[in-house]
Amino acid sequence: MQISVVIPLYNEEESLPELTAWIERVMQEHGFTYEIIFVNDGSTDGSQQVIRDLAANNPAIHSIAFARNYGKSPALNEGFKMAQGEVVITMDADLQDSPDEIPELYRMITEDGYDLVSGWKQKRYDPLSKTIPTKLFNATARRVSGIKNLHDFNCGLKAYRRAVVKHIEVYGDMHRYIPYLAKNAGYKKIGEKVVHHQARKYGTTKFGLDRFVNGYLDLATLWFQSKFGIKPMHIFGLLGSLMFAIGFLAVLAVLILKIVSICSQHYHFYVTNSVYFYLALAAMIMGLQFFLTGFVGELITRNSPERNNYLIAEQF
Repeated sequence: MQISVVIPLYNEEESLPELTAWIERVMQEHGFTYEIIFVNDGSTDGSQQVIRDLAANNPAIHSIAFARNYGKSPALNEGFKMAQGEVVITMDADLQDSPDEIPELYRMITEDGYDLVSGWKQKRYDPLSKTIPTKLFNATARRVSGIKNLHDFNCGLKAYRRAVVKHIEVYGDMHRYIPYLAKNAGYKKIGEKVVHHQARKYGTTKFGLDRFVNGYLDLATLWFQSKFGIKPMHIFGLLGSLMFAIGFLAVLAVLILKIVSICSQHYHFYVTNSVYFYLALAAMIMGLQFFLTGFVGELITRNSPERNNYLIAEQF
């Protein structure tokens, strides 16, 4: 099979027949062997019945239906598990992504040798309340991830070599950072393609402004995991050592002031009245907490079944 199209959806019953017909037309025109995997993320409308009706007329259509709404990342993760195509294409179900982009995305993976190609909606039909935060978010993601050539990390239209989707785990809200996940898994040939963005035809967006706050929190989590996930003591031990050093210097300051006070008949120094005493106390406690956090993290990592899972490029 050449192409698997994975489509996560939530309450998109109006757009599904048109989207399916569009994909089928593109596949037939180019002679692709394909499958369409609809991942129904707990829709409360008639989306699942529409998918059943579509599948009855096309054996290439498959479905995964969640019992409740889990989110886009779990939907993509389950779709990736099922996908069998040489190239995996993801797109949203709201008709804002164009299936006409599929042939060129497929060519970039199979002929140009990219591991992942992300769409870039250079011209968007979204309000400023969405486009401005998106630009700030993408600028931050580029800097943190080191993937300088991507303008739109969160574009739903992407193409992957099959090995990529089989070696990454998309959880929480990490669908925004799939290129970063792929890079951390060893797939570093990541490209971008300008794609057409269409205005939403049916319904309303399913995402609120809270995605921008959550996006930054997820980015911080992913950065920490990629840098210190295997060796948490490297960061917590450093912070603990820094706190101990500050506490030690504060203790020295307290001792010096106390010695000066003892040697002087007119200078009365009380340890508990000194800011250095409380600084030393706070720094020592924080340093101990950082060290203990590092040790606990090391114990968790040592007992994790994933601690020695490495992507091997070649083996004889």
